[in-house]
Amino acid sequence: MIPPEWRLLYENSLGAREDLAGFRMEGEAAMSFPQGRLRLESARGAEEGQKANFVLWCPEQFPADIAIEWQFRRIREPGLAILFFAASGAGGADLFDSSLAPRSGEYEQYHSGDIDAFHLSYYRRRWAEERQFHTCNLRKSRGFHLTAQGADPLPTVLDCTESYKMLLMKRGPRIDFAINGLPILAWEDDGEMFGPLLGGGKIGLRQMAPFIAEYANLKVYG
Repeated sequence: MIPPEWRLLYENSLGAREDLAGFRMEGEAAMSFPQGRLRLESARGAEEGQKANFVLWCPEQFPADIAIEWQFRRIREPGLAILFFAASGAGGADLFDSSLAPRSGEYEQYHSGDIDAFHLSYYRRRWAEERQFHTCNLRKSRGFHLTAQGADPLPTVLDCTESYKMLLMKRGPRIDFAINGLPILAWEDDGEMFGPLLGGGKIGLRQMAPFIAEYANLKVYG
């Protein structure tokens, strides 16, 4: 639950192209807005591997303590969806600083490059082993550190008839994630095992081809 003393810092319906003004795409993706929701899909074939994947960054800089809400609906499987948060350049640089290495959507650039971030893999259905046992994974970088796992309750696309409400909260050293109000995972960072505590930064949406998904009603509280 979002602390009652927190206030709304940012709101975006993601319902039309003008709502994405200032957003930054890394990789190649097609954006459309059926029924007032942002639909994302790769502009390249899945056979191209990591080169077909992409990240869409919100341009806003957010504080260390935030709650992120968004609606998520799957359109086509298989695939994978990630939320990056608390993302910044190494050493505290802005994520878009020109001194950082170029990024093009390939995952290694994000977990072992020159940025620090958390990445929440909240929909993992790309590979057979992910489809056979559904989990949500929380990782911390730099590095490919798996910090927490939780069960993924979302159905397959065949049985998906609505959008699901996602809530990610980062408060002090603690991170919590819930879907439709159901707690999925929680983790407290000791600031030692996987590097120092992460502060403020940017948030981004990542997809792995050939996945197609829709997003709406992004809200950030702090």
